Amino acid sequence: SPGRGTSHPPLCPPGIKCGGVLSAPSGNFSSPNFPGLYPYETECTWLIVVAEGSSVLLSFSHFELEYHDACAYDYLQVYNGAARDRGNLLGTFSDRHVAKHGFAAAYQKDACGGQLTGLSGEITSPRYPESYPNDAECRWSIGGAGSGGPLTLVFADFQVEGGQGCGFDYVALFDGPTAAAPPVSSAPHLLFLFKSDFNIGGRGFKAHFYSAGECQEVFTAIKGNFSSPQYPDFYPNNLKCQWSIQLPPGYRVKVFFLDMELEGRSSLTGSCDYDHLDAFDGGTENGSLLGRWCGRESPAPVTSRSNRLLLVLHTDRNTAKRGFSITYVGGK
Repeated sequence: SPGRGTSHPPLCPPGIKCGGVLSAPSGNFSSPNFPGLYPYETECTWLIVVAEGSSVLLSFSHFELEYHDACAYDYLQVYNGAARDRGNLLGTFSDRHVAKHGFAAAYQKDACGGQLTGLSGEITSPRYPESYPNDAECRWSIGGAGSGGPLTLVFADFQVEGGQGCGFDYVALFDGPTAAAPPVSSAPHLLFLFKSDFNIGGRGFKAHFYSAGECQEVFTAIKGNFSSPQYPDFYPNNLKCQWSIQLPPGYRVKVFFLDMELEGRSSLTGSCDYDHLDAFDGGTENGSLLGRWCGRESPAPVTSRSNRLLLVLHTDRNTAKRGFSITYVGGK
């Protein structure tokens, strides 16, 4: 922006293409005037649309925007979806270069692999649940955008060609951003590799990942507190987070709700059909449901009947809110 001792070209003159709808299976786009300097006071929106059920891999060959630690000046935002829903914000980016040549990007429909930086997400084999192609090699790098604690990976489905030593088709996991790292343990980075050979396929796999410390925590202290991911900023969409409180035998868990603002009830059913927080007795989702909340409720304290209590937050694909803050204490 002007006024900070840097020079920009003049305002974007009429006729310079800026933004648009990209609906081909693959394509390229760049900031105005690229590789020249981009104009100031410019706002461009590109909407990439592919067939329902398809994914999009977005990659950048050049990226030079004015740097600010909170991206307050020049920035690029990427959203998972067609609307600027804060819960679908995949990231806001600037870099440390002084130059302002902008960016050049490419996208490809149904390309496998990529960089996943959200608090949680889903990975599926190419064409899942249809049989995956032969000679595929996909690398997903998970984490690395300030997600913090260790990552939890859960397979919801897995059918890959077998064989002694997994010599044919296989999934390999590495504890770090590269394949040189040892197999999985507890880093805030994870490399997920899928490879198929020249024949015999399978349905493939579907896996979910969560950033522990934000979305998957176990508490054993007699008292504690926690909040929804990114609280008091908006929580991400498409989450399933679990907080398990496990106290010694003889204790019961009492939960106090300090603040709560989730997406509201369905206007059709009057129920918490969208984003909601559940409390279960006994430490698993098979236990008795102690309560389900949504909207701007102020729930009364909830007490477990056993020494374990599980809280589960579900968020759907749109309309995020501030979230919640909770404290608990164990008593006999």
